[in-house]
Amino acid sequence: MSALLELRSVGISFGGLRAVDQLSFSVAEGQIVGLIGPNGAGKTTVFNLITGVYRPTNGEILWQGSRITGLRPHRVAALGIRRTFQTIRLFAEMSVFENVRAGCHLGVRQHWWQGVLQLPAQRREEAELAERTHAVLRRLQLETHANDLAVSLPYGLQRRVELARTLVGEPKLVILDEPAAGLNDAESEALNETILGVRASGITVLLVEHDMNVVMKVSDHIVVLNFGRLIAEGDAVAIRDNSAVIEAYLGREDEEAAA
Repeated sequence: MSALLELRSVGISFGGLRAVDQLSFSVAEGQIVGLIGPNGAGKTTVFNLITGVYRPTNGEILWQGSRITGLRPHRVAALGIRRTFQTIRLFAEMSVFENVRAGCHLGVRQHWWQGVLQLPAQRREEAELAERTHAVLRRLQLETHANDLAVSLPYGLQRRVELARTLVGEPKLVILDEPAAGLNDAESEALNETILGVRASGITVLLVEHDMNVVMKVSDHIVVLNFGRLIAEGDAVAIRDNSAVIEAYLGREDEEAAA
């Protein structure tokens, strides 16, 4: 499988702190790749480097073989890389449909003045975007809530609305930052099916998640960080039995005590 996204010796420092250090890994097209590690391992920093929020101190980031290191977030998003966030960021006064429809903004071709004049091209585009929005709502089983105020929904459904807003932009790669945070067991199981469905629709997934049940069940490949450095990568079985991973999560003393 060809590498859709590749990090080569990427690092970043904040003052004297080396948050990410010489990190190299790739995400193949069509994969679900889990990025895991203890608290403070640098996972969200890696997401911010990929999406242009931070500029690396060293190294390079490649997208479909082309260098995107240091591109601004809107330019990265326009390439087909979209992300969710650890904390839900819905528009409080907008419906579910309106929140999801907002994710189409980078694909809008018409100018504001064409909307004011209600020109035929603008009306056609609006109809296309509305249908795309409804299609994503159907896929994520949200269409019955289309007219509900998004923030009035249960927490698990709000998470799904945020994912729908990301998917409606038709990304090639979706980056999920802690999508299971705050979910109960049943909601986490539903999330597993949703993530697998995203991959089945042809979208590659990069997933940061603390819930190991989610990561182990859905990931084709797992990358493990500790203190900003790569300490292991492989499939779920290899990662579960890796001594460096066990030590990073449990600590050497706990590991020896368990033995």
